[in-house]
Amino acid sequence: MKGLTKKQQKLLIRILVGLGLFAAGVLTGHLVPGSVGVWVSGILCVGAWLLCGYDVFIKAGKNIGHGQIFDENFLMCIATLGAFALRDFSEGAGVMLFFQVGELFQNIAVDRSRKSVAALMDLRPDVAYVLRDGEVEECDPEE
Repeated sequence: MKGLTKKQQKLLIRILVGLGLFAAGVLTGHLVPGSVGVWVSGILCVGAWLLCGYDVFIKAGKNIGHGQIFDENFLMCIATLGAFALRDFSEGAGVMLFFQVGELFQNIAVDRSRKSVAALMDLRPDVAYVLRDGEVEECDPEE
């Protein structure tokens, strides 16, 4: 987790725990026969969905309050709730899990880009040397 911000580390931990719940839910659905397997699988997948997606629902609610209805958070909420309405709990949890993985990768890429741009800004020279009338003069690079 070296090089990640605290926020990114928390998101990574949530993703990993959610992935564990998701995997347990999918495996339970395939390995445990009957309605018990279906119920336990559904509960585990809903747990993974809640763990990975609660902040997506909060952001969607805030954006709706500000008049921004059709953003990515709202659409993810609709997609996962639609999967749940069809009783495909592993699909809804998987969609939310993979969305959060994408968000994590995007956050890491943006942070690295910012650091690269900041490092490039540090490379600019503090002084410039100009040849005027046959003599080298020191001046501000902005001149």
